[in-house]
Amino acid sequence: MPQWLFLHEALSLLFLKAETTTRYFLKKDNRLKSRKAIEILFAKGRHFSEYPLRVFWLFSEREGGLKAGFTASSKNFKKATDRNRIKRVVKEAYRLQKNNLEADKVLVGKSLHLFFIYTGKELPAYELIFEKTGNVMKRISNLINENTVQGP
Repeated sequence: MPQWLFLHEALSLLFLKAETTTRYFLKKDNRLKSRKAIEILFAKGRHFSEYPLRVFWLFSEREGGLKAGFTASSKNFKKATDRNRIKRVVKEAYRLQKNNLEADKVLVGKSLHLFFIYTGKELPAYELIFEKTGNVMKRISNLINENTVQGP
């Protein structure tokens, strides 16, 4: 077997593996930053709690995809470094688990806005937040599927 043919096969296997690898992103356009959109979410959206997270969610007719916002209370965490750490941990847990939710959202044909509020009083462990965020994603997925079955 010529060496160039072996190299070609190796590169094609590498390329195929790269296509099947799941990529995890949380880009700027996937974050809920607009003050107006956040106000609408809090005014018209629904919410539920999965301690220590409170999640606000809203389906929208407009195109926009899946957008999420994150916050931690300055009342409970006086230091900005603590609040930033909490937001970073929640964002990371969300980023790693949102792909299944995006697949469900495509079925509905609407955009979905989420807002995560950390309501705990102590700095969280990553494992706890990862588990609770997974529970939140399953619950949101179930709500999306119910909405799809019921229709508009």
